[in-house]
Amino acid sequence: MIVNFIENYAKLIVSKPEDVSVFEKKIDDTFTEITINAHADDIGKLIGKNGNMINALKVMANGCKAKDGVSYKIQVLSN
Repeated sequence: MIVNFIENYAKLIVSKPEDVSVFEKKIDDTFTEITINAHADDIGKLIGKNGNMINALKVMANGCKAKDGVSYKIQVLSN
């Protein structure tokens, strides 16, 4: 659920949405790592000024934590 949201949200922000891919890695039942891969030119757009954009995604993930009890770590990498 949250992975699909993050992928769609990221594709709306970047200049090259075809280069965006999101991967989910479950560490255990209470922790999941989400990795956003994007073109190097779009990394700044995903992070945002002062980290505002990525922080907004983290807030959404924390909202899902309240619902399903899973903690999420979100990181942005370039292709």
